[in-house]
Amino acid sequence: MDKYDIIINAEQQFAREVSLGAIYLRPPSVWHYVIPGMFIIDFLRRGSTIRKYTETFMFPRKLALQAARDLCGGNTIASMAPSRETEIKNWLTALKLDSQDLVLAQTETVDLLIDHYVKLLQAEGDNYYDLIQNAYSSHGNFEAHLRQITAAENKVDRAILAKVGDNPAVKEKLQLEAQQVENRRRKILEDIF
Repeated sequence: MDKYDIIINAEQQFAREVSLGAIYLRPPSVWHYVIPGMFIIDFLRRGSTIRKYTETFMFPRKLALQAARDLCGGNTIASMAPSRETEIKNWLTALKLDSQDLVLAQTETVDLLIDHYVKLLQAEGDNYYDLIQNAYSSHGNFEAHLRQITAAENKVDRAILAKVGDNPAVKEKLQLEAQQVENRRRKILEDIF
């Protein structure tokens, strides 16, 4: 398996784990257990939630990974910037989340991910953990990267909340997901270093 596939598979698995963790923290109501057949509806709802979160989580990562692959192939970051920003705008418009602040926050996140993926694509290793360990070489270096990406993702969340207004359900969902992302990243950090 080439490095691109290793990274994509690891990121998709990460997204599924985050989504499952967030679902677990929001258990279904008692009615789901009382009404016959509700477990089937709940199962389908959970599957849909996992799929939607994974798609949303993976869009900037796929965009960044493709840009990193292009950079490793000789393209320049400046030549790719306009098309990357257009793709982000189109994606956010399709999600009905089009705002300039959100475009800027997502672009910052993608730029950080591009740097990260370039390091991983240039590192030696046969699995995702080996790539990270060889790309960052120390606990402190990888932890610094995680802090940067978390700060960028927090900007994205704040921009989403600014766009949708005072919506407690969205705020709770974003907080649960951010908590799960932090937990999963901490576990990866401990497992690797």
